[in-house]
Amino acid sequence: MKYFFPGFCLNPKATQIRKCSILFVLMLGIVDMSFGQLNRNVQESSTSLAKIEESPIKVRTNNFSLELLPSSQTLTQLYCQHDTVMNFVPDGNYGGKMHKGLYRLGDINLGLRLADSSRWHFYSSARNRQPVLALDAKNNVFAAAELANCFPEGMPLDVKRYWVREGSSFSLRFLLRNKSNKPVEIGYLGIPMIFNNVLIGEDLETAYKKNVFYDPYIGMDGGYLQVTGLNGSGPALLVLPEAHTPFEAYNPLLDDPTPRGSDFEGFYEWVVCSQALAETKWKNAKPWNKATSFVLQPGQSRLLGVHFVLSPSIRKIEQTLTQYHRPVAVGIPGYVLPKDVDGSLFLKYNHKISSIEVEPSNALSVSKGKMLKSGWDKFILKGNHYGRTSVTVRYSDGTLQTIQYKVIEPESQTIRNYGHFLNTKQWFDKPDSIFHRSPSFISYDNELHKQITQNNRAWIAGLSDEGGAGSWLGMIMKQLVIPDKNEINHIQRFVDSTLWGRIQYKSGALKYGVRKSLFFYAPDSLPKNTYNPDINFHTWSAWPEKEAASVGRSYNYPHVAAAYWVMYRLARYHQGLVTNHQWHWYLEQAFHTSLAMVNLAPYYTQFGQMEGTVFYLILKDLKREGLEEEANQLEMAMKKRAIHWSELAFPFGSEMPWDSTGQEEVFIWSLYFGYMSRASTTINAILGYMPTIPSWAYNGNARRYWDFLYAGKLQRIERMIHHYGSELNAIPLLTWYRLHPADLYLLRVGYGGLLGGIANIEKDGFAPLAFHAFPNTLKADAYSGDYGSGFFGYAVNSATYLVHHPEFGWLAFGGNIQQDNNWINVAITTASQSSVFIAPEHLWITLNAGKIKRIAYNDKTGEIKLMLDPMDTYTKYAILNITNPAGAASGYHINGIKALGNMYKFKLDSKSITITLKKNALQ
Repeated sequence: MKYFFPGFCLNPKATQIRKCSILFVLMLGIVDMSFGQLNRNVQESSTSLAKIEESPIKVRTNNFSLELLPSSQTLTQLYCQHDTVMNFVPDGNYGGKMHKGLYRLGDINLGLRLADSSRWHFYSSARNRQPVLALDAKNNVFAAAELANCFPEGMPLDVKRYWVREGSSFSLRFLLRNKSNKPVEIGYLGIPMIFNNVLIGEDLETAYKKNVFYDPYIGMDGGYLQVTGLNGSGPALLVLPEAHTPFEAYNPLLDDPTPRGSDFEGFYEWVVCSQALAETKWKNAKPWNKATSFVLQPGQSRLLGVHFVLSPSIRKIEQTLTQYHRPVAVGIPGYVLPKDVDGSLFLKYNHKISSIEVEPSNALSVSKGKMLKSGWDKFILKGNHYGRTSVTVRYSDGTLQTIQYKVIEPESQTIRNYGHFLNTKQWFDKPDSIFHRSPSFISYDNELHKQITQNNRAWIAGLSDEGGAGSWLGMIMKQLVIPDKNEINHIQRFVDSTLWGRIQYKSGALKYGVRKSLFFYAPDSLPKNTYNPDINFHTWSAWPEKEAASVGRSYNYPHVAAAYWVMYRLARYHQGLVTNHQWHWYLEQAFHTSLAMVNLAPYYTQFGQMEGTVFYLILKDLKREGLEEEANQLEMAMKKRAIHWSELAFPFGSEMPWDSTGQEEVFIWSLYFGYMSRASTTINAILGYMPTIPSWAYNGNARRYWDFLYAGKLQRIERMIHHYGSELNAIPLLTWYRLHPADLYLLRVGYGGLLGGIANIEKDGFAPLAFHAFPNTLKADAYSGDYGSGFFGYAVNSATYLVHHPEFGWLAFGGNIQQDNNWINVAITTASQSSVFIAPEHLWITLNAGKIKRIAYNDKTGEIKLMLDPMDTYTKYAILNITNPAGAASGYHINGIKALGNMYKFKLDSKSITITLKKNALQ
C-alpha cells in the first residue's frame, strides 16, 4: 500500500525522498509535526559539540578505507578500497557531526543492576555524548578511548573501546570492567549497527549507488549482520562476532531522533544479552533466542567485539563466512518446513558438533544424515507441530548456533485452511445498501474475531486497494492452486454483484475503471448512525465519496485483472467449476481491465505494479486463444512502459520514493521484450534487499517497512516479516533461476520468499498481512490487510524443483526425494502439484489442468515419468506443457499423444496414470 500526494513525489529520475515520505506519515496521523519541525527536533535534541571541523582519524586496510571523528572516535566514513561512492555508514548531514542522541558506529548501550537490586538501570554512550578520553593506540590498535565522559557518575562499569586493524579487515572491541565493590549483572548490552540506510533527500539513482541495506542472522555465536548495496552488485560487508559476542537479539533504536519513514527504516543494534529487556520492554513477546545476562564480580573484566570483513559479492557470503572460520548453515528447501516435507540441513564448521537441541523439544525431529566429502554435515528434519521452532547447534569449541524454523501444515492443507477461513469468517453477505459491498470477502480483525466493515483508512473496509482487495483477491487466487466448487459459487456471486458494476465501473466513460474504495466517509449526506462513533474519521485517509470513486490509481487494476484471469483459467480448463459466464467473457474482461489501467490511470503506470505479472499471463493466453488484435493492443501498451524502464538506470520507483514491489513487473516485461541488461539489473536489486539467512523470518524476506501504517492494526514503521514483497519478488528470482539453473542462490532466496508468505497463514487459516519483527512484539498482525497481493505471487509461482548440486547432491524444493540407482524419484508436496522444473535438463513442465503426484527422472537416459492423480468431478483432461525456459526446443516428446506446439491434452482415468517423457532422437 502506497500513496502519492501531488506536488511532492516526482519522477524516479529526480525524486527527492524526504518531503514525500514525511508527508505520508504526517497525513496518516502517526506523527504530529511538520517536516521543518522534524528537522529542528533532530538539531535540538542532538546538540552538536565543538570541533566538528577537526581532522578525522584516517585508516586503510587492504579492503577498507575508514575515518573516525576524533572527539567521539565513532565511524563517519567506511568505503571499500575500490569504491568511493558507496559509503557503508551515514554521511552528509549525519556522519561528520558528534550529536547527542544520534547513534554512530562505535556506540554502546547497557542495562545493569547491582547484585542486591532488582531494578535495571540503562545507559547509552550516545545519549549524553561528550568528547571521549583518547588512550594510547599501539600495535594494531588505531584508536582507543575511555568512555567514562559519556556516562553519568556512579555508573559501576569502566568501558574502554578499541578499533583494531586485522589484516585486510578491522574490529570494534569493548572492554568492560566492574569498578565497584559489588557484583554487577549486565542484562542488556547492545552494539548499535549504524549503516547508511538513510535515503532522506536522495534521488533514486544516487541512492542505488551509495546507500545500503542490512539484514540480521540472529544466530547467537553463529550470527552475523550482512550489509549490501541497494543495487545488489559489488561486495557485501559482514559483521561477525568475536570474543564470545553472541547475536542474541536485534533491537530497533527507536530513541534515535533521525525521522523514520518510507525513506528511512531506522537503525538497529546487535544485542549481546537481553535479560533486562526481556523483563521490561519485551516481557509480552516470545524472543528468537533465550534471554541471557552475565555477572562481573568486583574488578572482573570482559572483552567483547565484532569483526568487519568484506565478501566479494552477495552470493559469496557463505564462502566468506567459511574463510573466516564461522559456522555456516544451509537449509533446503529453506526454514519454513511443511509437516510432510523432509527438510535437509547442511552444517559446516571447523569444529565438531557436540549436540543439537530443539525448542519446543517435540516440534521438530532431527536425524543424522551422511557426512559429505566437502566437509558438510547433513541432517534430516521433520516438522511435527505447527509453530516457531528454534534449533540449537553446540560445537566442541563451545560455539553455539541457533537456526529459526517455522513448521506449518502440509502446503495443501495450509491452502485449504486459508480458503475455508475466507469462505466462512470473511464472507460478507448482508444488507449493505449504502456502500454496496455485499456479497464479498471482506477484511478481518483476528484479535476481535470480526469483519472490518468500517475503518478510517477507507480502503480497508472498501474492497479496493491492496489493503481492502486482499481478501477477495486471495480467495480467487486460491482457486488457481486448489479449486473448490463451494468457494467458486461464492466467487461467482461476488463477481456478478460486487466486482463488476461496483468495484469496477460497467458503463459510461469510466467503463472498466477500478474505484479506490466502496467505503467512504460522508456524514453530512448519509443517515446519522451510519458511522461508528468510536472511530476517528477526521483524517485524510477517511476518503469522501468523490475520492473513493476515483479510478486514477493504477495499482488497483491488477487485482481485478487477476480475478478475471483466474476465472478464465478455471472455466477454460475444467468442466462445470464456473457456470455464470463462458471462459471468453472472463478473458475479455481481463483484457479490457488491463487496457483500462493505462488509459484511465496512466500516471502510475510509469512504475511496475504489484501483481503486474498478470498482464504478461493475460497476454500469453490472448495469443494462445488466437485473439491477435487484443494481444497486439496489450503488447503495444506494455512495450511503451518497458521502453521507459529501459531508459532509466534503476526504474524502481512507485508512489513511495523507494520500493521493493515494482521490480516484479519491471523484470517480467524487460525479459519479455529482450531488455536483458535491465532484467539483470532488476535481479541484482532484488538480491540487495532479499537475503538468504538461516531463519524462516529473514530468509527470502523482501524488505518492507511501512505498510503496517496503511493496512495493519498495529501501525508503525517496522521491518515486516514476509509482507507481500516476499512472494512477489520470488517471481523474477525463480524465473531467472530457470534461465540460470546452476545458480542455486537464486533458487534458495526465491523459494524462501515463496514459502515465507504462506508461513504466516495461521493454523486455522487466517492470513495476516505480515509478522511484526520488533522484539517487543514478534507476532502476526491482527488485520488480514493486503495479504492477497502476496498470495498472488505464491499461486502463479508455486512449483517443484529437482536440482543436482556439486556439494549437496540431489535436492528437491517442493518435494521429497529418493534415489534408486539412476532413477531420482520425487513425491510432489506443493499444494498445486502443477509445475516441475528439472534443472539438469532445463525442462519446465506445467499443467493447466491435472495434478502431478510424483515424478521420476533417469539421470543417465534423461527419461522422465510423471504419475498424475485420477480425474475428479470437474477435471476430466490433463493439459500439459513442456518447454525450455531459455526458448530452445524442449527436446522431449510423449509417445502416442499428439502435441499442439508444446501442449499435450489427454484424458485422465479413475486411477492414477503414468506418462513417460522421452528425449527426442538426435537429428
